[in-house]
Amino acid sequence: MIRLANAEDAHLIHQIMVLAFEEYRNMDVPSSALNETVSSIEESLKNGSEKALLCFGDGVPLGSVRFKTDKNSLYFFRLSVCPEARGRGIAKSMLSWLENYAKEHGKTEIWCRVRMSIPQNIQLYKSVGYIVCKEEVVTNPNGFPVKTVVMKKGI
Repeated sequence: MIRLANAEDAHLIHQIMVLAFEEYRNMDVPSSALNETVSSIEESLKNGSEKALLCFGDGVPLGSVRFKTDKNSLYFFRLSVCPEARGRGIAKSMLSWLENYAKEHGKTEIWCRVRMSIPQNIQLYKSVGYIVCKEEVVTNPNGFPVKTVVMKKGI
């Protein structure tokens, strides 16, 4: 089951995200996801600056993704699947849910930013129709430069 999260779900979103991003802790530039807090996620959900999804299997939270919309697009980030639940199509199911949400809300594209150093994530998005639009070096919230690709899919 996939549903929109609310501010009271911030602890679940954070828990899933930390489990999913733990493998990136020892990279040259660790993911800034590991520095986020339950309260920062809760505040963003409360003030409406972002929304989130939760994916459950047999009542157990297994995946989450956060997203924002503007006039024409939906941008998603922090797509997270618990390591023990990977390979079951959870990420693709959440992406499909986001695409339907974007269509229903009149958006024409969906996009994300992916670290170039994590080719398996780039491949996941390519496998469901995303294309690499550009390469960018961004400065993460910890102040480190990170090589990324912007991936988009028309809706």
